[in-house]
Amino acid sequence: MARSGGASAPSEHSAGGVVVRDGADCVVIVPTRRAASGSRVVALPKGHVDPGETPPQAAAREVREEAGVHARLVDPLGSVRYWYMRDGRRIAKRVDFFLFAYVWGDVGDHDHEVERAFWMPLQEAAQALSYEGERQMAARALSRMVPDG
Repeated sequence: MARSGGASAPSEHSAGGVVVRDGADCVVIVPTRRAASGSRVVALPKGHVDPGETPPQAAAREVREEAGVHARLVDPLGSVRYWYMRDGRRIAKRVDFFLFAYVWGDVGDHDHEVERAFWMPLQEAAQALSYEGERQMAARALSRMVPDG
């Protein structure tokens, strides 16, 4: 399909994290912003990559801000790409996700954009997250977990 005027669609770049604690649980958030249907969303912490920031730095910052925890970067997990509408315009979105290991912090110490942050078994998150791409990232994180010992 041709785009009017030959201009490419606006795009956005975000980054997020799957933070794992004790090899079994990951932190998830319930943002204050609802889904288009009005339902609550269960999501991974993520947000825009700011100027001068690398995607892993942005993901670590978003994990701190939205989930209240500090975490150590382990590995990239991959990217999720999708389109959404804002003010009648189609926006191309890419979110780079990273696997993090929990270091310290309290999920109750999240910012105002989040209604609730909590720990959920990683296996459950791979089924319960609201968005398919995020469920895939949780499943990838789960596949990289090895039992302790």
